[in-house]
Amino acid sequence: MGNEAPKRAAGYAAADLVEPGTLVGLGTGSTVRFAMERLAERIRGGGLSCVGVPTSYQTAIRARALGIPLASLNDAPHLAIAIDGADQVDPELRLIKGRGAALTREKCVAAAADQLVIVVDEDKLTERLSEKVPIEVLPFACALVMDRLAQMGGSGRIREGTAKDGPVVTDNGGLVIDWSFGQIEDPAGLETSIERIPGVVAAGIFSGFEKKTKVIVGSDAGYRVLTR
Repeated sequence: MGNEAPKRAAGYAAADLVEPGTLVGLGTGSTVRFAMERLAERIRGGGLSCVGVPTSYQTAIRARALGIPLASLNDAPHLAIAIDGADQVDPELRLIKGRGAALTREKCVAAAADQLVIVVDEDKLTERLSEKVPIEVLPFACALVMDRLAQMGGSGRIREGTAKDGPVVTDNGGLVIDWSFGQIEDPAGLETSIERIPGVVAAGIFSGFEKKTKVIVGSDAGYRVLTR
């Protein structure tokens, strides 16, 4: 499992930002799990009432087990805050997300929130985005999308499951292509170019939320906060 203290520090700090009566987006991943544990602790203690909007079946199952009330994004299209993780964060607070294959719903929830709180450890910070970009696609259009991506440069493949035969299938019924572009010079431009390809549902570059993003970086010593 490794050292989880940094993730716990960041997750707990994010959960403590949630105010009573708040609608809160709940991302997917290991660091967000700690935020949810802290939210549940506050709810059980009687100091917090909130409703979570989960970004995946996994998050919904975990939240119910913890006793966090839930609603769908259709029920609550305007959120005060969303708490999520990231695979990589650059100095402008642009993100690569989607290792958990929940990028489309995470992007929808991020768009609905007044504030996006990203919880990470120090290893996720980088001077320039360079991780593989997860891209959710319609199964019908996989070959078309991969052909267009190849024309843009780089390489990649359809993500395979680790506990099943065949590809990873998202909660939306899509497939995920992980595509390496190397160092990304223009994250916003690349995000737009990918999402213009017919058959692409969403790209795992999050470049439009910097002004409302707060990044909580956990460490063994506690946490620090990055904002624009």
